[in-house]
Amino acid sequence: MASASDIGPGILDGLRVVDFTRVVAGPCLTRALADLGADVIKVEPPEGDLLRTGWPRRGGISLLFAGQNVGKRFTSLDLTKPEAVELALQLAERCDVVVENF
Repeated sequence: MASASDIGPGILDGLRVVDFTRVVAGPCLTRALADLGADVIKVEPPEGDLLRTGWPRRGGISLLFAGQNVGKRFTSLDLTKPEAVELALQLAERCDVVVENF
């Protein structure tokens, strides 16, 4: 089976992605982008992605969540607050790609 390194390291180097996805489908896409070299910033609500609480777990974190979020940076924003929405918009303006699946 081919891996991202077979295609070439950093094929997406320099691409900046803000990831507002949750649970499974969106995180799979942004994981693939990170695997190919994109700088992915995952934005979670203060309570974290729902998938963090899934089973099976190791070290207090869901293995599925861990596997789908390798290579990403994380931040938390409470998007019910206007100042957090403003920060999210500023982040989106600085990125090349915005991914969401609300």
